[in-house]
Amino acid sequence: MTNPTEIAESYIALWNERDAAQRGTLLARNWTKDALYVDPMMRGEGRDAVDGLVAGVQQRFPGFRFRLVGAADGHGPHLRFSWELGPENAEAPIQGMDFVELADGRIQRVTGFLDKVPQGA
Repeated sequence: MTNPTEIAESYIALWNERDAAQRGTLLARNWTKDALYVDPMMRGEGRDAVDGLVAGVQQRFPGFRFRLVGAADGHGPHLRFSWELGPENAEAPIQGMDFVELADGRIQRVTGFLDKVPQGA
């Protein structure tokens, strides 16, 4: 993968995938084995840990979906994009921006920033 939009869309697809086997397939295809995810609330090293983070967010926010906000932007092995998390067809109470580093066209590092988080989330 080299297109910022494709990468961002595959990233969002992972966070929305509820089937563990399908998430594993997406992780194996699009993330490096040593992938690192970090944001102000959580951290995961390796595909299994990232999968655990995704499953945890889905459990904490049932019925919520991630959506891209605006266009993904990138240069070289770096890209950024904004997202929101909320119920379908409703205003999203959670918003953020992620910065991604690629290795051989796959996600190796994600640094997330939370722009809007409701109290108690």
